[in-house]
Amino acid sequence: MSGQSVAEQYVDLLARAGVRRMYGVVGDSLNPVVDAVRRHGSLEWVQVRHEEVAAFAAGAEAQLTGRLAACAGSCGPGNLHLINGLFDAHRSMAPVLALAAQIPSGEIGTGYFQETHPDRLFQECSHYSELISSPRQMPRVVQTAIQHAVGRRGVSVVALPGDVAAEDSPAGGAELATPLDRPTVRPADEELARLTELVDAAGKVTVFCGRGVEGAHAEVMAFAEKVKAPVGHALRGKEHIQYDNPYDVGMSGLLGYGAAYEAMHECDLLILLGTDFPYTDFLPRHVRTVQVDVQPERLGRRTQLDFAVWGDVRETLRCLTPAVREKSSRRFLDRMLHRHAHALEGAVGAYTRDVGRHTPIHPEYVASVLDEEAADDAVFTVDTGMCCVWAARYLTPNGRRRILGSFVHGSMANALPQAIGAQFLDRSRQVVSLSGDGGFSMLMGDFLTLVHHGLPVKVVVFNNSSLGMVDLEMMVDGLPPHGTGYPHTDFAAIATAAGAHGVRVEKPAQVREALREAFAHDGPALVDVVTDPNALAIPPKITTEQVTGFALSATRTVLTGGVGRMVDLARANLRNVPRP
Repeated sequence: MSGQSVAEQYVDLLARAGVRRMYGVVGDSLNPVVDAVRRHGSLEWVQVRHEEVAAFAAGAEAQLTGRLAACAGSCGPGNLHLINGLFDAHRSMAPVLALAAQIPSGEIGTGYFQETHPDRLFQECSHYSELISSPRQMPRVVQTAIQHAVGRRGVSVVALPGDVAAEDSPAGGAELATPLDRPTVRPADEELARLTELVDAAGKVTVFCGRGVEGAHAEVMAFAEKVKAPVGHALRGKEHIQYDNPYDVGMSGLLGYGAAYEAMHECDLLILLGTDFPYTDFLPRHVRTVQVDVQPERLGRRTQLDFAVWGDVRETLRCLTPAVREKSSRRFLDRMLHRHAHALEGAVGAYTRDVGRHTPIHPEYVASVLDEEAADDAVFTVDTGMCCVWAARYLTPNGRRRILGSFVHGSMANALPQAIGAQFLDRSRQVVSLSGDGGFSMLMGDFLTLVHHGLPVKVVVFNNSSLGMVDLEMMVDGLPPHGTGYPHTDFAAIATAAGAHGVRVEKPAQVREALREAFAHDGPALVDVVTDPNALAIPPKITTEQVTGFALSATRTVLTGGVGRMVDLARANLRNVPRP
């Protein structure tokens, strides 16, 4: 590495760690690094309009691949704009290395123009945040940052003054020694033996899955079959466990549906697999509970456990399933499957009748048609708010589709930026952003990034001229909605003016054709669907206790309005239930 500048060495280390692009906005303190990217050849500089988008895009790329992704911001305000997207990446366990350029090194501490201290500011949203104040710190600081991001699955931040980046790096520096493949964690034999005893002693076992079951679908199904356990999931577990699952009883939580809540509360043993499910009021208090997680700090922090198992879900089940005794009775499982199907049938109520003729358009109908028309391997990015409702209820996983959102951090405006990262990763794969009009307009400037780079992202805007979820939250609290409305905006016209394909949909009969046109378009496209602002604002046949329960997270069913093809999946599972 001799003869390199610090900036060149930084870029070279990223390339050798598997990074293929760096998202950001150019600024003077970043110039040496951006020029090093230009000359390197293996990395692409992705120019966005806002650094927050850069961080969200890098986080999405890292979530889809499990590999290190990178973003950068210039000194002061430039890198401060990264912080929200980095919080989301960090809480999503996405390995991201962020470069926070800094003011000239000799001016640090003098109140200089644009002075901040990024090595301090980013500590809460990173595993590692450090300032390089001398070329002699290279490459060890960068290597340490990469190791933290990859090894601990989260964000690392390197602050680098522009003048230091332009200096020569020391010759004979340490070579990159970063393991990029994660090991599996197997529980100790004593833990497995105790877990086996608990499973064998329980007459009724329920499994509840989170994102940590990724890659363990077959193992969960084998275990559920052996112990005759219904399988529920959290929102982040949906894409990994709901498909090809004859034991599916739905989802628990604020957006829950089906019989997951009942299965969790009526069992003898609840096994939480790879989930950091935050809504403690939905978890049972008087059921024996076991939690399996590869992150030991998560064990028992949401609910009191009878037993905690530190281990990778797939490896734990590979060891556990052969050891437990097969249960002979399906009575509990079959009862929950019937209850699940009945609950889904009941959910198809007032908000799903005649939706094909209702104006303003029911957003449920749009989501249902979108699910039918989208590709079998589509990547969906989902805005926080009501779009999460539609994703939870209507997007059908199949083992190939992916669903990304700000499901832990809960940020607005995440869908479009995450779609940018997903599409850069694979231009041939269909990427669909489910955007609320509030979220889309917040970072709307980066729709121009799609046009600039020719990214064929399809943006579906659910345009109800309001912050729909906030409306609902305020009404549940007994408050009249205020400050949540927007003037009617023709986003399709804006997209067309920007050079993309734009179409505005105001009648239900136009929805399917508009989506097909957008999906067939070779380039960025936006479908602006004018939807009913009252959809799900006051759910039908909901009691005062249930409304209060929504605000306090004290009830399992808070929103009705259909569940799309999940009704058909539940019916199909019932066909597998043995008849007496």
